[in-house]
Amino acid sequence: MFEYDFMRNAFSAATLVALVAGCVGYFLVLRAQTFAGHALAHVGFAGATGAVLAGISPLWGMLVVTVAAGAGMGFAGERLEGRDVAIGIVLAVALALGLLFLHFYTSYAAQATALLFGNLLAVDRGTLSVLAALSAASLTALALLSRPLLFATLQPELAEAKGVSLRLVSVLFLMVVAVVTAESAQIVGVLLVFGLMIAPAAAAQRLCHTLHKGVLVSALFAVLDAWIGLIVAYYTDWPSSFCIVALGALTYLAALLASPRRT
Repeated sequence: MFEYDFMRNAFSAATLVALVAGCVGYFLVLRAQTFAGHALAHVGFAGATGAVLAGISPLWGMLVVTVAAGAGMGFAGERLEGRDVAIGIVLAVALALGLLFLHFYTSYAAQATALLFGNLLAVDRGTLSVLAALSAASLTALALLSRPLLFATLQPELAEAKGVSLRLVSVLFLMVVAVVTAESAQIVGVLLVFGLMIAPAAAAQRLCHTLHKGVLVSALFAVLDAWIGLIVAYYTDWPSSFCIVALGALTYLAALLASPRRT
């Protein structure tokens, strides 16, 4: 399969995105903000389809809107907690708005499917270069933010007393999450981002007791799910997004069975 350019591009893109999604996803699970990736993906769909309507790359439209939404969620902070109905309505409206944009540009019906469910095998060299740059920037930002982020997550009162701005940390982290969400949507689509970002991270937290080991295992699980999913998709002709997300779910199930007493 590596004789084909599209398969080499797919493996390269999947590796880049899965690596950063696994690292960022671990902190999302640790901070109990697993809804963020899912929410940002839905909001980003409107930005992506709006960009298509305007003749711009959907990746840039999704990136701009998700980063703005991530910053907004970070500023809102605790005011978002416990408002499931309001959040659900906003996400539904964002998804419906994206479909409305596509209605006005019906020649891009195939683009809608790619945005919703991903099209990893269609990644070209240009997109691969953009994903590499975004992955490097996201990992660098996460590394710089990791210490205050961990402090604010585990001991928020003490962190605030020591001068750490909880709101600033939240804003910066969710902006990183927004970038990774936009990347992940290129691989598995906006409806399945949750599976790529959260399932490997949740499995790693079930199995690991330290931060560094957990982040590494989460990234490893995500990359392996992406690689094996691509191989299965190649030989079965099943959608690669389904294979990757299904393997993520199986990884988490295996972690549950391996550590049934952990909560």
